[in-house]
Amino acid sequence: MKAVRIEDGRPTVVDIDSPKGEGVLVNIVSSSICSSDFHLIDVGAVEGRIIGHEFAGTTPDGTAVAVEPMIGCGVCRYCVEGERRECEGESSFMGVRSDGGMAEQVIVDPAMLVRLPSGLDVGIAALVEPLAVAAHLLRRVALLDGERVGVIGAGTMGLATVAILRGRGVEPALFARYDHQKVAGEKLGASLVGEDGFDVIIDAVGTTASMTEGVQRVRPRGRIGLVGTLWEPVVLDIRLSGKEVSIISSAGYSGVAPDRDFDLAARVLAERPDIADAVVTHRFPLDAAVEGFAVAADRASGAIKVMFDV
Repeated sequence: MKAVRIEDGRPTVVDIDSPKGEGVLVNIVSSSICSSDFHLIDVGAVEGRIIGHEFAGTTPDGTAVAVEPMIGCGVCRYCVEGERRECEGESSFMGVRSDGGMAEQVIVDPAMLVRLPSGLDVGIAALVEPLAVAAHLLRRVALLDGERVGVIGAGTMGLATVAILRGRGVEPALFARYDHQKVAGEKLGASLVGEDGFDVIIDAVGTTASMTEGVQRVRPRGRIGLVGTLWEPVVLDIRLSGKEVSIISSAGYSGVAPDRDFDLAARVLAERPDIADAVVTHRFPLDAAVEGFAVAADRASGAIKVMFDV
């Protein structure tokens, strides 16, 4: 089967044997590139690994599924509570610590399967993963009715956060860098204008500049939620202390079926499949993965989410 493996720091299409072992076989239909994939490649964390943690497909009986790529021991206190990323036993994260889903087939633990709502096109269901990340952040932020929300950054994660917010009836203000991101944000229902003094700012970038902007835009004693991974150290603006702003970090997803962040994300995408129209800017066959990664790396060219049809 075909797969995308990182070799010498570059994504490479390879032919490998089909997976074998215990678990459920998933025939992958859609897989997409996450911005974190580039960081993982750059630091050598996925060298020799089949990459990809955003993917969906079908089981041998035809069931359409997304796959939550995180798996824990299933018995420790964190796993029982649905906080698998904190597993005290043996855990794995597909596409990072083990081979991932940028391939034609994978075998996964049954607990990782997220059955898709009837009618949801599995060809866009790789988006369930980033939507689940956004859903988890908003669970952490604990948004209250009537609170004003601003989103800084309009890459996939910023737009996924807009989509989840709109599903909750909130119209956020979106602060985007590129014109094509602004167009996507408007399609999803965000406002492109908003005065400072937000109750909650969502930082979907994770840099010193975005954090400084967030501190500026949030009201005193407001909250900043981090959905962007801090890949480098960040210098915090002194106004953070003066305004008594709370920073709420977030990582991955959690929950217990049928109320996992993944389940919520799948329902949101089923209700609004037009999310894909706004976010997915490029599609390639898996054979063209090298080209797909090159396009995804150039955000100024108009790329937001690059997806592979497997």
